[in-house]
Amino acid sequence: MTDFQNSARRVIAIEGKAIRALDSRIDLNFSKACELIMASQGRVVVMGMGKSGHIGSKIAATLASTGTVAFFVHPGEASHGDLGMITRADVVIALSNSGSTEELLALLPVIKRKGIKLISLTGNESSPLAQFADVNLNVGVSEEACPLGLAPTASTTAALVMGDALAVALLEAKGFTADDFALSHPGGALGRKLLLLVENIMRTGSAIPIVPDHSTISETLMEMTAKGLGMTAIVDKHQHLLGVYTDGDLRRSIDHDIDLKNTPVTSVMTLNCKTIRPHILAAEAVKIMDENNIHALIVIDENRRPIGAISVHDLLHAGVM
Repeated sequence: MTDFQNSARRVIAIEGKAIRALDSRIDLNFSKACELIMASQGRVVVMGMGKSGHIGSKIAATLASTGTVAFFVHPGEASHGDLGMITRADVVIALSNSGSTEELLALLPVIKRKGIKLISLTGNESSPLAQFADVNLNVGVSEEACPLGLAPTASTTAALVMGDALAVALLEAKGFTADDFALSHPGGALGRKLLLLVENIMRTGSAIPIVPDHSTISETLMEMTAKGLGMTAIVDKHQHLLGVYTDGDLRRSIDHDIDLKNTPVTSVMTLNCKTIRPHILAAEAVKIMDENNIHALIVIDENRRPIGAISVHDLLHAGVM
């Protein structure tokens, strides 16, 4: 009977060894490859056939999402017209474990004639592709994880990791920020966390729980119940925020047997309440709530006037949490 777990561990061990071997190959060639890309006035065009093509497509996507304009071109399609997508200002990254992939080699004369810089990722430094390239990055492996030595496994993992190393090195060199990353990832949870501001999802107008400072606790509770945030802002006659009254304050009022109908809310409200500004990332609101174990925040302007309110439910609904 097949020992699935031992097979899996053997694969992980072999591929881990392949990754560790890359460390000694991060040398002047790697730096030159980065410098070629940094100096380029064009795009990075990634090419590869078969499994190398799949890895190349992922490398192109990673580069593009981290500040290096890149796209993938299939070598077979390039020979039938798509090579016109590549300009003299571009840099080509070609992946081939053998370094002898016919579809790639067929493109080399045109790449040379156009004066396009070429970076190769190969497992054979003596191969035609490696010898032709301006820079070759050695991603060779001592063995594949496939017991037959046929299916690309460790070799594709090594190429993928080298591609990630290039992308991150370029990201850091360019000073690429989280805000830059967000602009290329506007969709999904990642984009929402990095792009959504408090003002984009806060409750405004009549949805904000507010009572004047002359209100009683009982009147404040009516506002809390109506707005459903478990808290209410208390403001003075100029609409400046004085504090908030929360569910927690209510429990303390009851514990101290305070007269809810006649006691002014200002005598029991929370003075040093947490607030947030509208132009802050919504993700920061999540952090403030988590750190202070609260479920809602009042949004204030520069004069501490309430202009909105935001709750855990609002953040969940917006996909920020």
